[in-house]
This record gives sequence, structure tokens and C-alpha cells, in this order.
Amino acid sequence: MLSIDVDTFEMPLAAQLAARTRPAAKPFTPAPPAGGVALNWLGQAGFVIEGAGLRLLIDPYLSDSLARKYQGTRYPHRRMMAAPVAPEDFEHVDLVLCTHRHTDHMDPDTLQPLARRFPKLRFVVPAATLDEAVKRCGVDVARLIPVDAGERVEPLPGVRIAPVPSAHETLDVDDQGRHPWLGYVIDVAGVRVYHSGDCVPYDGLHENVAALQPHLALLPVNGRDDERSGNGVPGNFTLDEAVALCKHAGVRAMIAHHHGLFDFNTLDPAVIDTRIVAERGALALYRARTQCTWRIRANAQTDPRQSG
Repeated sequence: MLSIDVDTFEMPLAAQLAARTRPAAKPFTPAPPAGGVALNWLGQAGFVIEGAGLRLLIDPYLSDSLARKYQGTRYPHRRMMAAPVAPEDFEHVDLVLCTHRHTDHMDPDTLQPLARRFPKLRFVVPAATLDEAVKRCGVDVARLIPVDAGERVEPLPGVRIAPVPSAHETLDVDDQGRHPWLGYVIDVAGVRVYHSGDCVPYDGLHENVAALQPHLALLPVNGRDDERSGNGVPGNFTLDEAVALCKHAGVRAMIAHHHGLFDFNTLDPAVIDTRIVAERGALALYRARTQCTWRIRANAQTDPRQSG
């Protein structure tokens, strides 16, 4: 069984994280429960995952680098929401995971400040794009942990990561058979979290995910269409597809993300909220929100499908 509690807060995320950083000056209510994890959304596909005294970031995009890059173009990538925290606001980060090389998942203007701030920080990246990751992270290759689908790694004591192939509209491999688009099942503090990166359905995805038995899925729901794909913006699951993946793979809870950042590549939050109500009793579905902490513990007696 799985227990999920949702806490909302008014203070900035930076203050929240500082209040529960290590060594903690005092306890803070939304800290990870014993034997569980706490999650915060960073916007787009980015999350903070805390558990077992460790802080992990996955796909953090905390800059405006894309707005500068695409200024004056068809898709100017102007933010609809401010970054909830800046790289310099973190008191500690133990590990960063990047699912693929696109800037909203592997952002030099986020990763390089983190690398400078924390000289021992390491980065989990797809082995297929290792050279690009070296440039984007701005670090020596020794600080990178290259991985590929089918492997199992333990980059920190108590943190186990299982990469899963993702299809960013296409299921690609390089000339060595390695996948440039990855998802990760992150096992920490007794909770397994599946982050798909950017992904669409493909044959075998349900089986790949089900085999790793994640408790919670973090899935993008901005969808895809020919107009975006034809202009260099490959898409993701629709909300229907993301929900179906969870049900077929036996994942009991899901946070829908990759919305609310760029106006050309989002989903109306009201659509997600309507689906949350419709799924009660079948899937514990949540919409990614800032100023919100999800506290998750596995093997509890509470059924998460009773909340939404």
C-alpha cells in the first residue's frame, strides 16, 4: 500500500527547502516521512526528490536560457511561470538526473551553477549523449554517471536507479544501441518513483515499467501534434495515454507535469483537474503545482486512490 499526503504552503520554495535542509536546525512539517520521500515540482519536468537524508534533482530547468535562444522566433519560449527556486538557493544537492539533452531537461544555465556551487555533485545522464552532457554540465567527465536502459546503478548509498527507454515521439538508439531518451525508476527510502522524461507510448513500455514496480509515476501530459513536431518541438503523452500507462503498468499514483511553462506546449490545468475527479477510486492522480509538497510512504495501510 501507499500513503500520499499533500501539503500546500505560501512561503517561497527556497525557504521551504532551507527549512528542511541538513543539518536541520528544527523539524519542518513537510519533511520526508520516516521511510518515505518528499517531492516538490520545479516546473516543466523538474522535481526535487528528498528521502533517506538525500536531495535529488531531476530535469531542473531554472533559467530563461530558452527564452534568450528563441527570442523573436515562432516559439519564443517565454515563461508563463517563474522558476520557483534558483540554483543558488539550494543549501545542498546530492545528485542530479537528466533524462535527455534538450535544454528544458539538461539546462547549462541551471546545471553549471549547481556544479560550481557543489564541487562534489555528480550527474546521471544518458550514455548515448555523454559528450553533450559534459558540455552542458560544464564538468569533467568523471563527475558524470553515464547510464543506459536495462542497467541498474547505485550512485549514492541507498539510491538505486533503473533507466528505462523513452520514445520522444520516436524510440531511438545510437550506433552502439544506446538510448538517447531515458526515463528513470528511482528507488529511495522504500519508494520507487518513475520519471519518464519526455515520452510517448511505444510497444513494450507498459511491460518495461511494470517490471520495475514503481509506486508513483511523474508523467508529461502536454501531448503532441504535427504542427509542433514539424517545427522541432517533439511531444509527449496525452493525459489519456499517461493515465492508461499507469493503469496497465500497475502504477497506483501519478503526478501530471510538463504544463504551464510555455504557452505553445502546455495543457489547460482545468482538464487535469477534471480528470482527477473522474479517476478517484481508480488512480491517485495529481496535477503538478508549485507551493505544494507531496509526502509519500510505501507499505502504509492507506489506499492512495481514495484521494486526488
